[in-house]
Amino acid sequence: MCPNPRRGRSIGVLSAVVIAVAIAAAPATLQSQAPTFRRSIDLVNIGVTVAGDNRRLVTDLRASDFVVYEDGKPQQISLFVSGLDAGPPLHVGVLLDVSGSMQATLAFTQAAVIKFLQSLPDAVDMTFIQFASQVRGARYAQSDFPHLIEDIRHLRADGETALYDAIGAYLDGADDQDGRKVMVLYTDGADTHSSLSFKKLMKRLKASDATVYAIGAFGDRFASAETTQRGELAKIAEATGGAAFFPNGVQDLDPIYAQVLREVRAQYTIGYVSSNEKTDGAWRKVDVKITRVDGKALHVRARKGYYATP
Repeated sequence: MCPNPRRGRSIGVLSAVVIAVAIAAAPATLQSQAPTFRRSIDLVNIGVTVAGDNRRLVTDLRASDFVVYEDGKPQQISLFVSGLDAGPPLHVGVLLDVSGSMQATLAFTQAAVIKFLQSLPDAVDMTFIQFASQVRGARYAQSDFPHLIEDIRHLRADGETALYDAIGAYLDGADDQDGRKVMVLYTDGADTHSSLSFKKLMKRLKASDATVYAIGAFGDRFASAETTQRGELAKIAEATGGAAFFPNGVQDLDPIYAQVLREVRAQYTIGYVSSNEKTDGAWRKVDVKITRVDGKALHVRARKGYYATP
């Protein structure tokens, strides 16, 4: 089922042959897009999550508690917003696997996704993408939330799994959004139907400024296949400063979505103007460290770098 285009801003339909995303009637092809890092007035924005033991989130840090290095050189922090403060506009994306293997658990998964989205009343908009053999999605404003819920409830499970294409579609749609971008992905299987390769997807993820939280339910897979699938989802999330979760079953989805929500609320936004004035499209490595005395006991998750946009 493809969401009614009158209700949401269409993200389009993607097949394994043609990967195109319809945004405001202007199609964009994933393969032809050079990876870039979106900036506002040359400001490099990094989403940062800090946690202690047992994923206990740390929310009381100040700008003076952080130091940012770009290619080994310290940078001057010019923007700092705590997740608890009113910060940049929040854009949320949810990607849901509706392939045939989801048939038995789809109803529970739908309920968990709806509950999660209902907990984000401050999001400017919500992008919902369903994927199986094809990828379909739309962007919804808060005023269209009831229509989004209706569309989620009418999903049906069938087909294969175009996981990489779905993520690529979301990244294309998020390119025109300014502010914080959070994507939550749920899948119960490996990619079996995408045209976009994992290698190209990882390059696109590194070029984006979205934070990805991946949820992978692989409980009934062979051990070797499950290890590979877990590793891929972990790489997808870690490349963006996000995290990957692996529930034992659908009964664990609600607490995992609750943890993702806490992480979204606890994320810091740090911005700086790079001391390197070259705009050569090269990769810039970024390290975010804690200067507080107990910093060594804290775990920092943030994007690993960005491409300097020509």
